[in-house]
Amino acid sequence: MTRGTRARLAALTTALLTLPLLAGPPAQAADRTPTAEVAATGDRAAGRTPSRLPGGGKTVFGRKRFLTAYYGTAGTGSLGVLGETDPDRAFRRIVRAGKPFLRRGERLLPVYELIVTVADGADFPGTDGDHAHDVLHSRVQAYIDAARRNGVLLLLDLQPGRTDFLATAKRWEWALEDPWVGLALDPEWRVGPGEFPGQTIGSVSAREINRTAGWLSRLTRDNGLPEKLFVIHQFTTGMVPDIRKVRRRDGLAMVQHVDGFGSPADKLATYRNVAVPRKFTMGFKVFYDEDVPRMRPQQVRRALPDVRFVSYQ
Repeated sequence: MTRGTRARLAALTTALLTLPLLAGPPAQAADRTPTAEVAATGDRAAGRTPSRLPGGGKTVFGRKRFLTAYYGTAGTGSLGVLGETDPDRAFRRIVRAGKPFLRRGERLLPVYELIVTVADGADFPGTDGDHAHDVLHSRVQAYIDAARRNGVLLLLDLQPGRTDFLATAKRWEWALEDPWVGLALDPEWRVGPGEFPGQTIGSVSAREINRTAGWLSRLTRDNGLPEKLFVIHQFTTGMVPDIRKVRRRDGLAMVQHVDGFGSPADKLATYRNVAVPRKFTMGFKVFYDEDVPRMRPQQVRRALPDVRFVSYQ
């Protein structure tokens, strides 16, 4: 077992003490009146469901946008910095973290990357043996409402355990119908029969990714939604061994997000080993604790000019 896998398993064990194990019914939408922190589009100002993305337009990386995210789950910091505070305070922290990445003429688009299906270890099989559980729908709705207030994209991150990504994503269809909500697949936590999250690094085939992306593309088209962020996390070639067979889909901004941690040399070696920048828009993760020394924003931009999305964990 790698050092990184042991660290993630320890985090999962801690999180199990604080996270709800079952999802409840979707909460009713709360007040969606925008704050003055981000300029409202016409849709938001009128109180309607937005037809455009935060800041205008219908393409995620249009208008020279650079995305910065905080990663984690609701109610605990065990799985990442997003859950260390409430969504509104997290928004302000994301903006502070993201601004140093910007070059002249670029615009920052903040992102909440919220783990909504959390992988569970060997001792927590769940009611159907898939070794994963969904967080409460009411907590996800709270992030949807915060995204509307602050002009933020919400990215639903899936750690499906032994269940396939498409079946897991369909459980979150109610949230993905929102124009500002996208989807992230985390193959590290997609394990097979007889395997346990945290004891092995999981994997997924291009075929399963294509089925999931195809479903999300149709959902986007059928609901007349703006382009959705669609992210594939990866830090070893074995996590998505046939990634070059992943197909691009209309209506999706498809990102390969490279997540290795360690020294700058280690992180760049991981990136160069797995990245396919000719096929995807590129993403990169920075770890507050595990990256020693931590790469500064301008280091990332100089070393990785293809990267348009950086997340913090």
